[in-house]
Amino acid sequence: MTILCVRFQLPPTHESALPGLLGLLEEFTPVVEALPPDGALADLRGAERYFGRSAVELASVIRVRSLALHGVDCAIGAGPGPMLARMALREARPGVTCAVPEDAVGEFLAGKPVAALPGVGAATARTLCEYGLDTLGRVAAAPLSTLQRLVGAKAGRELQEKANGIDRGRVVPNAVSSSLATERPFDRDELDPVRHRRALLSATEELGARLRAVEKVCRTLTLTVRYADRSATTRSRTLGEPTAHSADLTRTAYALYEALGLQRARVRAVALRVEGLTPAEQASHQLTFDPVDEKARRLEEVADRARAKFGPRAVMPGGLAA
Repeated sequence: MTILCVRFQLPPTHESALPGLLGLLEEFTPVVEALPPDGALADLRGAERYFGRSAVELASVIRVRSLALHGVDCAIGAGPGPMLARMALREARPGVTCAVPEDAVGEFLAGKPVAALPGVGAATARTLCEYGLDTLGRVAAAPLSTLQRLVGAKAGRELQEKANGIDRGRVVPNAVSSSLATERPFDRDELDPVRHRRALLSATEELGARLRAVEKVCRTLTLTVRYADRSATTRSRTLGEPTAHSADLTRTAYALYEALGLQRARVRAVALRVEGLTPAEQASHQLTFDPVDEKARRLEEVADRARAKFGPRAVMPGGLAA
């Protein structure tokens, strides 16, 4: 086990703490890949030899330093490769590292649903399940030709490799991308699309207000829907023009949600992330001469002043005073 996948327990409004936490990981290895807004991958192959400790032992040191120096706990997954480390992280919890030993990869994967494999979306999972390939163990044992007929030549080969624990991923060092994120968990697994959309409205209102507060606009919006079985679907869309306008973000979030075609899906949480942040003063805005649009923007200004004076709860989603 040489790869760690770390998720720091950061509040949604504290993404700015991530660079310092990445610096903590870089004290052990220079091969650190940021996973905004709150995570990172770290390749500890060199660190294991240098410090004379296993990756799991080093994970304990990282957790203690994160708590002592930053007051932030973390959940950590460890595995032979990035894919397995990410999957292990899903079963980890703060204070405990979930580790997948190299000689137990098959056992770790065998009973998991196919949707738990990174890169397997809802449509692919449904196709495989229709043919009885509902677990990774069954996918691993299926003939390659069968998988290729079901999902395509390249995808079938990659699917079989991943189901057998062959992880060709690499940790690629990078800088923290410029982004903001927020998440809306439900008290229980939620089936009601109306409540899903209400959560998205709340999230876009928050992100819009935060963008305007730091005088930034975003270029891309990413939606992640987390399900009851711990799987997730992520979709992104590039906006027509950079914006910090909550209504634009809401329309895009709704479009991403509708495109998923969820029917009776048990949703545990929805998360939104805005990326490609640039200074608002450098962004151009296409004038529409639409009085409705101009009115909405003026209402946003009033709502932002109310938030600044009375706190975030002073304004309800939709820009109306509480």
